[in-house]
Amino acid sequence: MSNGNDTHRKTIGYILWIFGFTGSHRFYFGHPISGTIYLFTLGLFFVGWIVDLFLIPGMDRRANLRFREGAIDYNLAWILLTFLGILGVHRMYMGKWISGILYLLTGGLVGIGIIYDFWTLNDQITVINSRG
Repeated sequence: MSNGNDTHRKTIGYILWIFGFTGSHRFYFGHPISGTIYLFTLGLFFVGWIVDLFLIPGMDRRANLRFREGAIDYNLAWILLTFLGILGVHRMYMGKWISGILYLLTGGLVGIGIIYDFWTLNDQITVINSRG
Protein backbone atom coordinates (compact mmCIF):
# COMPACT_ATOMS: atom_id res chain seq x y z
CA MET A 1 0.00 0.00 0.00
CA SER A 2 1.37 3.40 -0.97
CA ASN A 3 0.58 6.83 0.43
CA GLY A 4 1.50 8.41 -2.89
CA ASN A 5 4.78 9.62 -1.41
CA ASP A 6 7.91 8.49 -3.21
CA THR A 7 10.74 10.38 -1.55
CA HIS A 8 13.31 7.60 -1.80
CA ARG A 9 13.99 5.02 -4.49
CA LYS A 10 15.05 1.40 -4.16
CA THR A 11 17.33 1.88 -7.17
CA ILE A 12 19.30 4.62 -5.40
CA GLY A 13 19.34 2.47 -2.26
CA TYR A 14 20.87 -0.42 -4.19
CA ILE A 15 23.44 1.85 -5.84
CA LEU A 16 24.45 3.15 -2.41
CA TRP A 17 24.38 -0.45 -1.12
CA ILE A 18 27.35 -1.14 -3.40
CA PHE A 19 29.21 1.15 -1.00
CA GLY A 20 27.25 -0.36 1.89
CA PHE A 21 30.28 -1.23 3.94
CA THR A 22 30.38 2.56 4.52
CA GLY A 23 26.76 2.63 5.69
CA SER A 24 25.72 5.01 2.90
CA HIS A 25 22.47 3.17 2.07
CA ARG A 26 21.48 3.17 5.75
CA PHE A 27 22.06 6.91 6.03
CA TYR A 28 20.03 7.39 2.82
CA PHE A 29 17.01 5.54 4.22
CA GLY A 30 17.12 7.51 7.49
CA HIS A 31 19.07 5.16 9.78
CA PRO A 32 22.05 7.28 10.91
CA ILE A 33 22.94 5.20 13.98
CA SER A 34 23.23 1.91 12.10
CA GLY A 35 24.86 3.80 9.21
CA THR A 36 27.57 4.99 11.59
CA ILE A 37 28.00 1.48 12.99
CA TYR A 38 28.35 0.14 9.45
CA LEU A 39 30.88 2.87 8.66
CA PHE A 40 33.13 1.85 11.56
CA THR A 41 32.66 -1.94 11.21
CA LEU A 42 32.77 -2.28 7.41
CA GLY A 43 29.08 -3.11 7.22
CA LEU A 44 29.19 -5.23 10.38
CA PHE A 45 32.13 -7.11 8.92
CA PHE A 46 30.36 -7.42 5.55
CA VAL A 47 27.68 -9.77 6.96
CA GLY A 48 25.17 -7.00 7.67
CA TRP A 49 25.96 -5.52 4.29
CA ILE A 50 24.89 -8.76 2.56
CA VAL A 51 21.74 -9.08 4.73
CA ASP A 52 20.77 -5.51 3.79
CA LEU A 53 20.50 -6.57 0.16
CA PHE A 54 17.19 -8.15 1.21
CA LEU A 55 16.15 -5.43 3.68
CA ILE A 56 16.29 -2.50 1.26
CA PRO A 57 12.65 -2.80 0.03
CA GLY A 58 11.39 -2.46 3.61
CA MET A 59 13.74 0.42 4.35
CA ASP A 60 12.47 2.14 1.20
CA ARG A 61 8.82 1.75 2.24
CA ARG A 62 9.48 3.18 5.70
CA ALA A 63 11.46 6.13 4.29
CA ASN A 64 8.63 6.93 1.88
CA LEU A 65 6.19 7.03 4.79
CA ARG A 66 8.47 9.09 7.03
CA PHE A 67 9.78 11.87 4.77
CA ARG A 68 7.94 14.59 2.86
CA GLU A 69 7.97 15.17 -0.89
CA GLY A 70 8.50 18.65 -2.24
CA ALA A 71 10.73 20.88 -4.29
CA ILE A 72 13.97 19.28 -3.09
CA ASP A 73 14.49 15.77 -4.43
CA TYR A 74 15.95 13.43 -1.79
CA ASN A 75 17.56 11.19 -4.39
CA LEU A 76 19.46 13.96 -6.15
CA ALA A 77 20.52 15.53 -2.85
CA TRP A 78 21.84 12.18 -1.58
CA ILE A 79 23.77 11.48 -4.77
CA LEU A 80 25.30 14.97 -4.60
CA LEU A 81 26.21 14.48 -0.92
CA THR A 82 27.65 11.01 -1.45
CA PHE A 83 29.80 11.83 -4.44
CA LEU A 84 30.37 15.62 -4.21
CA GLY A 85 29.81 16.35 -0.53
CA ILE A 86 33.26 17.77 -0.02
CA LEU A 87 32.41 20.44 -2.62
CA GLY A 88 29.13 21.44 -0.93
CA VAL A 89 27.10 20.95 -4.11
CA HIS A 90 24.27 19.25 -2.19
CA ARG A 91 23.94 22.32 0.06
CA MET A 92 23.86 24.66 -2.92
CA TYR A 93 21.16 22.47 -4.48
CA MET A 94 19.06 22.88 -1.30
CA GLY A 95 19.48 26.66 -1.48
CA LYS A 96 22.01 26.82 1.34
CA TRP A 97 24.51 28.82 -0.69
CA ILE A 98 26.61 30.24 2.15
CA SER A 99 27.27 26.87 3.79
CA GLY A 100 27.73 25.33 0.33
CA ILE A 101 30.47 27.81 -0.47
CA LEU A 102 32.00 27.25 2.99
CA TYR A 103 32.05 23.49 2.27
CA LEU A 104 33.69 24.18 -1.09
CA LEU A 105 36.43 26.30 0.49
CA THR A 106 37.03 24.08 3.54
CA GLY A 107 36.66 20.54 2.21
CA GLY A 108 33.22 20.06 3.71
CA LEU A 109 34.36 21.86 6.87
CA VAL A 110 37.22 19.38 7.04
CA GLY A 111 34.85 16.41 6.69
CA ILE A 112 32.88 17.08 9.86
CA GLY A 113 30.14 18.88 7.94
CA ILE A 114 29.78 15.93 5.61
CA ILE A 115 29.31 13.57 8.55
CA TYR A 116 26.73 15.97 9.99
CA ASP A 117 24.90 15.99 6.66
CA PHE A 118 24.91 12.20 6.44
CA TRP A 119 23.15 12.21 9.82
CA THR A 120 20.66 14.98 9.04
CA LEU A 121 20.12 15.36 5.28
CA ASN A 122 16.72 13.65 5.21
CA ASP A 123 15.45 15.91 7.99
CA GLN A 124 16.97 19.02 6.38
CA ILE A 125 15.12 18.24 3.15
CA THR A 126 11.87 17.47 4.98
CA VAL A 127 12.01 20.88 6.70
CA ILE A 128 12.62 22.66 3.38
CA ASN A 129 9.88 20.67 1.62
CA SER A 130 7.44 21.44 4.46
CA ARG A 131 7.78 25.17 3.82
CA GLY A 132 6.05 24.84 0.51
